[in-house]
Amino acid sequence: MMKKRSAFMLVIIGLLGGCLLTLAFVNFQSLNSQGGEGLLASVTGSSQKNDLSKIETTLGLIEENYYQDIDRAELIDGAINGMMAALGDPYSSYMGQETAAQFEESIEGSFTGIGAEVSSQDGNVIVVSPIKGSPAEKAGIRSKDVILSVNGESLQGLDLNEAVNKIRGPKGSEAKVSVKRAGSTDPLEFTIVRDDIDLETVYAEMQEDGVGIITITQFSLNTAERFEEELAKLEAQDMKGLIIDVRNNPGGVLSVVIDIAEQFVPKGELIVQVEDKNGNREKNESKGSAKPYPVSLLMNKGSASASEILAGALQQSAGATLLGENSFGKGTVQTSFERQLGDGSLVKITIAKWLTPNGDWIHEKGIEPDVTVSQPEYFSVAPINRDNLPLKLDSNSTDVKNAQTMLEGLGFKTDRKDGYFDAKTQTAIKAFQTSKKLTASGILDEKTAEALEAALIEKISDPQYDTQLKKAVSEMKKEITSGASK
Repeated sequence: MMKKRSAFMLVIIGLLGGCLLTLAFVNFQSLNSQGGEGLLASVTGSSQKNDLSKIETTLGLIEENYYQDIDRAELIDGAINGMMAALGDPYSSYMGQETAAQFEESIEGSFTGIGAEVSSQDGNVIVVSPIKGSPAEKAGIRSKDVILSVNGESLQGLDLNEAVNKIRGPKGSEAKVSVKRAGSTDPLEFTIVRDDIDLETVYAEMQEDGVGIITITQFSLNTAERFEEELAKLEAQDMKGLIIDVRNNPGGVLSVVIDIAEQFVPKGELIVQVEDKNGNREKNESKGSAKPYPVSLLMNKGSASASEILAGALQQSAGATLLGENSFGKGTVQTSFERQLGDGSLVKITIAKWLTPNGDWIHEKGIEPDVTVSQPEYFSVAPINRDNLPLKLDSNSTDVKNAQTMLEGLGFKTDRKDGYFDAKTQTAIKAFQTSKKLTASGILDEKTAEALEAALIEKISDPQYDTQLKKAVSEMKKEITSGASK
């Protein structure tokens, strides 16, 4: 695909974020019939001329009468941002030249930042998903986290583009991120070193008993090609069943999702439907064929947008089993207009919703798995707030509770996870400190907290402790055995 396309053909099926954008190129009849120029021309019709005159008059009055010098470009950007905000839609937005340039980088799948997909909701910046292997994921950022501030600057009330610009930054620079997380009474503090995020989007491995696993981290422009290559390698190894892992995958190019789905969905069966405001539906039917082996898909609450399109297509049109957790729930379609503005900026407008093959609209609901599997509690435990250290015997706080959860997850028994620092917790901390060659004081100081979190991240990254994946492999082995015995 070409990087540059006619603006009215660029359809976004994802969430505008600081790092990743979910794009799709579709032949949507109601959109194509208007075209970009048609949409702009309609604004200048006689019924709208007075409205445009009102805007121009207001701009002139400000320029002539405001008591200070003003930047005309800032006023225009502010007016456009105001119009987009008035829609009350977190997925419709305006991007100035700088943010639009970052948008181009995101299409390419390479950029500099912390590595997290974000959205805007009710004036808050919400994490859709940290990118696999990114600084954000390694630091412990989780899906559904609310980013409150970056380097002391509040993000609340900012439009998404302004917030994204504060989150992003040069490689090697620090982003001190304050986060609100469900279940934690106090804000969580993270120090994240920004880095280049150059994505390899497809990873494959063969496990015992012929179980193949392909992980897709994002549906970027070359993902379908990479997926096909890796799938062929697994099939050449006599793969008997396939697990597709889209956990924490925030989305991608719709045509790529269709290309991947077509490798499993029988010819003529639906992959996805796109419905405009008048109820007209564009139905995308498979031109591919089914596979002779069982297929399942592993997802979680960070699986959004195009990941959900794939999940719906495989479940409803290919008989695949979905495992894991309820997905994110993003079911609207956006179109990006760049060429019409003419200065490198762009507007992104929600123009439709997408539906699963069965006609389900999963927006703000997500897709339920066929087999529900959650990760252990320590997978989502919040980091310890350094401002509250040290913690010692008889302390009672959320940070003590989080430390107890970490200790239990690492095999150091505390017998309680209620936040009260008792003698058993002290003993567990001493044992952990000894294992890491720290002073065995039994006091939770900064060095101990850092060591705890580092050890936990290392364990979480180890596939042998991945409860969801182990369950998916176990279920796939059963399907393979069941199919072989028929």
